[in-house]
Amino acid sequence: MSKIIEGLKYSESHEWVKVEGNVAVIGVSDFAQAEMGDITYVDMPDVDDEVSAGEEFGALESVKASSDLYSPVSGTVIATNEELEDSPEAINEDAYAAWIIKVEMSDPSELDALMDAAAYEAFIA
Repeated sequence: MSKIIEGLKYSESHEWVKVEGNVAVIGVSDFAQAEMGDITYVDMPDVDDEVSAGEEFGALESVKASSDLYSPVSGTVIATNEELEDSPEAINEDAYAAWIIKVEMSDPSELDALMDAAAYEAFIA
C-alpha cells in the first residue's frame, strides 16, 4: 500500500506539491518510487530555470526504467535538492522527505487543478 500524505497536492504524473506560501516544494509520490524500483539518478533543472505546469523539468532513472518529471505548477526554480545528486536512493527511502525542486509560483491558481490526497488515492487504486 503506497503512503499518501494529507495536505499535499498530487498530479496525474505522480508528483506531489507541498505549498509554503508562494513556494511549491515538489517531489514524487511513494507510489511512483515503488513502481520505479531502486532510483539511481535524478536529473534536475538549474536554479533560476523557468518551469511550466505540465511541462517536463527533469527525470528519474532507476535500474528498471527512466521516467520524466513534470512540473505541477509554473514558476522559477529557487532551489534543487543537491543531496539527491549523491544519494538518489533517498527518494526510495522516503519519497515525501526527498523533495526534488522548489518553485516560486507565478500562478498559484494552478494548484486548483491538482488532486488532494483522497482523489490521488482513488486515482492510483
